[in-house]
Amino acid sequence: MTTCTKIYSDIPWAHRQHRHDGHCAFIHGHNWSIAITFAAEQLDENGFVVDFGKLKFLEHWIDEHLDHACVFNAEDPLRDALVAVGGPQVWKTYVVASCSCEGMARHLHGVFDRLVREATGGRAWVVRVEVEEDSRNSAAYDAPAGA
Repeated sequence: MTTCTKIYSDIPWAHRQHRHDGHCAFIHGHNWSIAITFAAEQLDENGFVVDFGKLKFLEHWIDEHLDHACVFNAEDPLRDALVAVGGPQVWKTYVVASCSCEGMARHLHGVFDRLVREATGGRAWVVRVEVEEDSRNSAAYDAPAGA
């Protein structure tokens, strides 16, 4: 198996940890980075796991769903009330099971793995997604063996 990694940096989005007993319960933002590690048993005709120049579909997905968004936990009891103030002119929202670094790494792995498998006809897949919320804090999700 051969791997390669593409990094998307400086993606501004906000989130809040509604269960947190400290300042993370407040809506706050970061300039996030996402490192996606791809794998393949067979390289393409150019000798690539994936052609970095043909990954625009991932960049478009990130821009559409995360860039300048507020990411909420699905169970956040204030989400609907917050979003109701101002509506879509004020809020670009994205809802996930967990908007923690760990939760985002796992969620994005599922999204990106599906997109990469579709784009490559199943030849390549995502084995790891690492998400950095800032220069000091990151989390990664590694695909289970055989996934």
